Amino acid sequence: MTEVPGPRRELERTRDGDGPGAEQARLALTARSPVEQLRAAILALACARGEDSSTCPSDAARAVADDWRPLMPQARDLARELAKAGQVRLTQQGRTLDPDAEWQGPIRIQLPPHADD
Repeated sequence: MTEVPGPRRELERTRDGDGPGAEQARLALTARSPVEQLRAAILALACARGEDSSTCPSDAARAVADDWRPLMPQARDLARELAKAGQVRLTQQGRTLDPDAEWQGPIRIQLPPHADD
């Protein structure tokens, strides 16, 4: 029996609940387009982990595909788009990245800090 990757299990658990990210997890697991799947997986994992934790593009790619490595450039691009839209925050070594700047290396994705109104 093939073992389900950890991020896929996490996405399935999120989908099966009614908590943060459940709707996005459902979309990630049912969308036909890899772009829709990745975008939804990024948001679902970030929401499920909350403001105090993070995910990475590879988690989203692993959650939606067994052959996940070819999806990495697209996952990073989608994370950048989501950061530009204010839906997530990108960090590297604990520092917030400007989504419009050039950067390389491993990144983390998390929910933006909740604004106090």
